[in-house]
Amino acid sequence: MHAPSLPEDLDAPARLWARAVTFALVEGAHGDGRTEHVLDEHGLWCHSTGACGWWRLTVLDGGRAVFVGQDPDGSHTHIDGEQIDFLAGGPDWLPWEQLRDDARGNLFGFVYWWDDGSWHRIAYPEQLDEDGLEGAAPWVGSEEEFLALAAVLARAEDFATPGQEEALREAVSRFRERAEERAVDEAAVADLLAAVLPDGVSAERLGAALDLVARAGLNPAGTP
Repeated sequence: MHAPSLPEDLDAPARLWARAVTFALVEGAHGDGRTEHVLDEHGLWCHSTGACGWWRLTVLDGGRAVFVGQDPDGSHTHIDGEQIDFLAGGPDWLPWEQLRDDARGNLFGFVYWWDDGSWHRIAYPEQLDEDGLEGAAPWVGSEEEFLALAAVLARAEDFATPGQEEALREAVSRFRERAEERAVDEAAVADLLAAVLPDGVSAERLGAALDLVARAGLNPAGTP
């Protein structure tokens, strides 16, 4: 990944959405009340990437998308004492109400938007040497980083055998591929959860996962 990050460092929105929803499913499989990954009307959020970092991915009509967030250690948001305007010159279709609310809270380290087949951002001042994208979301351009974080969320370090972690990575990869094609069915969800919870998956947890998949638009009939 470049420093500062460039639009081409991010994979296409369909892949990012598939990865983000996979994170939420893996985290939610444990059913212990963790809410770091949340899907709501504004998109899919990660509320804690460490040290209060965060990101949010929003998929909009017409194939457009927005990816925003901040890494407290890596996002340089002020130049010469002035806050950078990460929204300057943004297109009219951006979800401006939510983004302005984020900006008022000084939450931005980066703002990227997808339109016409590519990601875009503002032109950074020359003094800005990092926007924090790599620190907050290294998985946006790396399948290996995605699989590694999924293993952390699945608590793979607690698995009884090394083979279980390998099975998890294979299941996560399979699921991401199905999710990217919006072709997730109950069997695909059950396969993913079984890899996260080798000792068994309750009907309640499977039902909650299927609900999330439907709300995320990853099944054939769904829309985000």
